Amino acid sequence: MTSLSLPLVSSNRGRLTLWAGLAIALTAVNLRTAVTGFTPLLEIIGSDLGFGVALAGLLGTVPAASFAVFGFLAPAVTRKFGLERTATVALGLTTLSLLMRAFSPTPSLLVLATVLALAGIGAANVVIVPLVKAWFADRLALATSLYLILLQAGQFIAPLLAVPLTEATSWRLSVGIWAGPAAVAGVVWLVLALRLPADHHAPATATATGAGPRISRSSTVWGLLILFAMMSLSNYGIITWVPAVLTDAGGSAALGGSMVALYSAWGMLAALVVPHLATRMTNPFIVVVGCAVFLTAGYLGLLLSPLDGTLVWVCALGIGVSTFPLCMTLINRRTKSPQTASAVSGFVQGIGYGLACLGPIGLGLLREATGSWSIPLLVLAASAVPGVIAGWFACRPRYVEDSAPQPMTRDADQQPRR
Repeated sequence: MTSLSLPLVSSNRGRLTLWAGLAIALTAVNLRTAVTGFTPLLEIIGSDLGFGVALAGLLGTVPAASFAVFGFLAPAVTRKFGLERTATVALGLTTLSLLMRAFSPTPSLLVLATVLALAGIGAANVVIVPLVKAWFADRLALATSLYLILLQAGQFIAPLLAVPLTEATSWRLSVGIWAGPAAVAGVVWLVLALRLPADHHAPATATATGAGPRISRSSTVWGLLILFAMMSLSNYGIITWVPAVLTDAGGSAALGGSMVALYSAWGMLAALVVPHLATRMTNPFIVVVGCAVFLTAGYLGLLLSPLDGTLVWVCALGIGVSTFPLCMTLINRRTKSPQTASAVSGFVQGIGYGLACLGPIGLGLLREATGSWSIPLLVLAASAVPGVIAGWFACRPRYVEDSAPQPMTRDADQQPRR
């Protein structure tokens, strides 16, 4: 797997680092466009292909499910093929699948193409974290901030272009246009992978032989996992249901849409600030506590006075989910090698997104059962509590490798040792 300790000629290393930076930037832009550039068009696409609300709801839950399943599997692929080659294949799969989705003649093919596209993005979600550590370990905060800002920019821009492009041309072009940036990112990764020495892709011995740390026994990893899961639960709950909360209170659909855009815009500021805090503070637990306070205030504000102070409540929610860039930074800060970072990234994002899948569905069922948004909003506010507890474990200044026991191995004499 990738390790810049391998002997590269200095001039080549400089050029390869530039290629890696470009590839990471292009990948970051593509990590959300296939989702946020698609969901605003579900009604239009459904009318054209002949599917209704049930299938549209299924397509809405596919992103988190795909990120979970394929994110969890990604580290096994990187152990065999290396980070750069995995990124190349992931972006290639995304490109082809986005084109297939744009030309889908039936709902079933549309669903299949969506799953495959998000499979590639799910893998890219995982590998981009250790890639940042592998290539920019000495500029971790800056590199993390830049890729998260570009991720948020793609998430923000894609839905703004989706409907105007569809009205000017067709939904197929609007959906398929995002295959272009994905293809460019894939090509840059391919060029980089081909220019690296053959042994640059070889997995580290400890990881390849199964002698790496058992990350599932690390309290730091479980802290990161639960913190990430609670953040994802809030994020998907906010994006899915805050417009409905506002319209049920008497607000307009336009208000709901603009508030989601405002909420998303805060992610760019968080991406700029939080990674630097996480790298400069020995224990950034105060960031977790602050985010929990903002989240709780935002949810209670929407519960008690949804249309008075809406801007304040939504801004509070936008600040509250700043634990996302914190988690992404801590995955690298709390691991010693890109190999362990890759394993932790897959574990945290795979299970975290899986738990987040339950959020939009569960909150919707609570709304139907109780007839109001009071209980769902209280549940979301209460989710800040396990987030704070988990954050205490995640933020402690210790490495995963030091807190996770090593699996048993045997030496040449077949004597057990640790």
